[in-house]
Amino acid sequence: MTLAELARAGRAPTLPLRLELADAAGPAELTLISLLRVLPGQRYVGLAEWRGRKVLAKLLVGAKAARHFRRELDGARLFAGQGLATPLLLADGLREGEGGWLLFDYLEGAESLWDAWREVECQPLLSATQQAVLGQALATVAQLHARGLWQADLHLDNLLRQGDRLWVIDGGGVQAQVPGQPLSRELVLENLGVLFAQLPVELEPFIEELLVHYLLVNGEHALPLETLLKDVAKVRRWRLRDYLRKIARDCSLFSAKIGAFGLRVVRREEQAELQPLLADLDRLTEQGHVYKTGGAATVARVELAGRPLVVKRYNIKHFGHWLKRFWRPSRAWHSWVEGHRLDLLGIATPRPLAVLERRWCWLRGRAYLITDYCGGQDIIARFKPYLAKEGRSSPPEHELLALDRLFAALVRERISHGDLKGHNLFWDERRGAWSLIDLDAMRQHHSMRSFARAYARDRARFLRNWPADSALHQLLDERLPQVPGTCPE
Repeated sequence: MTLAELARAGRAPTLPLRLELADAAGPAELTLISLLRVLPGQRYVGLAEWRGRKVLAKLLVGAKAARHFRRELDGARLFAGQGLATPLLLADGLREGEGGWLLFDYLEGAESLWDAWREVECQPLLSATQQAVLGQALATVAQLHARGLWQADLHLDNLLRQGDRLWVIDGGGVQAQVPGQPLSRELVLENLGVLFAQLPVELEPFIEELLVHYLLVNGEHALPLETLLKDVAKVRRWRLRDYLRKIARDCSLFSAKIGAFGLRVVRREEQAELQPLLADLDRLTEQGHVYKTGGAATVARVELAGRPLVVKRYNIKHFGHWLKRFWRPSRAWHSWVEGHRLDLLGIATPRPLAVLERRWCWLRGRAYLITDYCGGQDIIARFKPYLAKEGRSSPPEHELLALDRLFAALVRERISHGDLKGHNLFWDERRGAWSLIDLDAMRQHHSMRSFARAYARDRARFLRNWPADSALHQLLDERLPQVPGTCPE
């Protein structure tokens, strides 16, 4: 295959894929074994074999190939020229009108710091292992900044850990102010804002403590915390807007088909596994363990190759009901959006996997939402042993703290649930958190005034799960945060 042919190969070219490339020693065959990242018609990144060794291959094709190639090459040379630990560039080349390639030494057994963070993110905030991961990241970013470099799209996936050594990758995103001289304070703060914005908001009180890891390597500037927090907040808002746009279009994260006769958006990594369910959705839903049927919604647990999933089907009850629903986004779509909003904000909810709408000439009908299954107990069942009018026993403190964190996050993000009955909160043992389900009425408010009213309703509905004269009700009433003007003192 040639690079020009690769540009037309789409998202999933047949592997192994063989390309005839060349370096200073002459032509040689590159065998692409697996793909790590694909931008169809633009970029193919994967594990390959070249002259008898494993390499990380970046293949750049399409109309912008030459520009992207030079950016990647310049970035790799900047890393190496400033003495940073980065994979060795073994070969590179550009064929005008076809595309370019960069072949890097493959780091066997290396993991990204993002994967390392995922392994420890459920631990208590700023545990020793969490601090070790973030400390490594900040020390490496400080090395970049001390040499006048920064990564415009800085994230933990661009830092690889192999044993005790950390490597920086992805030269395509690296920029330089004055190579070899420390980066300006303004750019340092902006770049650190990008990094911290990707971490849980609950870590914000510890940012000053975490900055010590950075300052031990690059103490060129004093870093005012207030300015840094403003940059973090600005990037967080941008990331949320950008992500919520992605969930509605075909991209590297989602497979989307949206038209006059249907809508289907699926997480791309789940697409192959979900295909048997998507192909026969109504039958498999009705054959599953049905929790709720009839009326406006049918909810069922479906087993797919031993994996439990939840399908929520939004029904059209009659013609009058259709007249109310056809012209606006379905409740399945609303729940899809809000599920991803919560996920990005770090608020636990079953992971949304796919959403479908039946349409006829853009007029909406039946809709479906598929999510992961949340197998824990709901809060009513979990707190039932502690329900007593008199008595000293109370739920475990770690579960109460998790509830505190959930409500604090809802207040911080100005999110109202709309139906906060106990059956819509499930305990997630893995994350040690309360997981929200049934997001049909969820809303993030722009106005504090509208949020305060909605939050007051949510809080009152939540407390009504238990008798007002019970010790449990009184305990929760004391602990739940209040928004000024919405709750009695």
